[in-house]
Amino acid sequence: MRRRARAWFLAALVAGAVVRLAALPLPGMEDVGVWKIWTYNAAKDVTRVYGVGGSPPERGVLHYQGKWTTVDYPPLALYELGVVGIVYGAAAPAFPNTWHLLAAIKVPGLLFGAALTWLLYRTAARAAGSDAPARWAALAYWLNPAAILNAEVLGYLDPLVMLPAVAALILLVEGRATWAGVAFGLAVMTKPQAVLVAPALAICLLGHPRGRWAAFTGGLTLTVTLVLAPFAIAGALPNVWLATGSWVARRDILSGNAANVWWVANYLVRAHYQLPTLGFPDAYLVPVRRVMAISTFMEAGLPDPRPFGQAATAGAVAWAMWMARRRRDLASMALLAAFTVHAFFVLAVSVHEHHQMLAIPLLALAAALRPDWRRLFWVVTAIVALNMNLFYGIGAGAWLKVPRMVTPIDLSVLLSLANIAALVWHARILGDRRIGGSADQRIGGSANQGRMGALTCEGRGT
Repeated sequence: MRRRARAWFLAALVAGAVVRLAALPLPGMEDVGVWKIWTYNAAKDVTRVYGVGGSPPERGVLHYQGKWTTVDYPPLALYELGVVGIVYGAAAPAFPNTWHLLAAIKVPGLLFGAALTWLLYRTAARAAGSDAPARWAALAYWLNPAAILNAEVLGYLDPLVMLPAVAALILLVEGRATWAGVAFGLAVMTKPQAVLVAPALAICLLGHPRGRWAAFTGGLTLTVTLVLAPFAIAGALPNVWLATGSWVARRDILSGNAANVWWVANYLVRAHYQLPTLGFPDAYLVPVRRVMAISTFMEAGLPDPRPFGQAATAGAVAWAMWMARRRRDLASMALLAAFTVHAFFVLAVSVHEHHQMLAIPLLALAAALRPDWRRLFWVVTAIVALNMNLFYGIGAGAWLKVPRMVTPIDLSVLLSLANIAALVWHARILGDRRIGGSADQRIGGSANQGRMGALTCEGRGT
């Protein structure tokens, strides 16, 4: 029986790899064109991609085959794309814009996703003391439709931040605070959304001696310093800060196709102003055709939504941290980190359609250890996958895109309402006072308390 289960597990891993490899040549979403420009320029000299010097600091303008863009991601993402560009340039010195370049840019997402799958398997096996939860955790990510659509199909760079962010939480729970700081530093230097795991890291560090905090902070500081050092040497550090330090304030969008509160607000405002021409209810039965700018929202006489989004997000995260303050088990910490991502996505402004992806591996780990949370995991998976598909299908040209008007009200609006409801459900699970105690450190009612107890934030060492 065990041998048969292992054979099916290996077959599923191979099937997932085949699907992911087959998806690499697909055209991806619109930002892939930006990644190509970044890759080409980072391969030539990564320290110049943000610009160098200037008073005030200048923004670097990057060119590739008649197109141009600027950089707004932290440096580690550019290092990684630069490596892709160096390898691709060695194989094709003319750096042609073909499907081979597209597939090469997606390869890091594939590799990081494979490493994340292994990390989930290894961690769940240690926590549960058996293979069944470990296999579930691995396949819940490796065969996850949202994960495949995000990385290998559409070409987002989320796996590059998900791996170190999830690793930071796991390492800290295991008591390896220095390496947790290193992993968190790598995540933050890849994409700013990595800070969403910080509340769970802070809860995990509560009550520990200063040595644990110092070890974590030391690892974080050293990593950030090493990543930024080449730019400091080149005199480009102010340019890096200009490009990445104020990216939220520069985004004049209410909701970047994200299924959240502000997409509903977009829908309601547009419908209200179409009432004189379309009448009721027709004004509410047309698609939401484009993203609304925050400036347009305010021109309609409505208040600046940023303070409301920030306050709502901060309030939700503060409440979640309070509810989880006495919990130290791995499942609860992963659930808290996933809730922080979920709350940010639903409540914050200027969020894009893929920014909920970080919740997927965190929920996969939590649900592997707590089978009663698996329904939430699958619901969130469906929401994240459908959110990306509704706007991009399976790539440029919107192949196999679910029609948004298959329902009387734009399906993206209904999905937003479903995601708000899912956040409430997530909050109810997190707020259950029965979870997180020593008696709760069991896997589906089995007697694994001893092994589970070894994976809590009370672990020793740095």
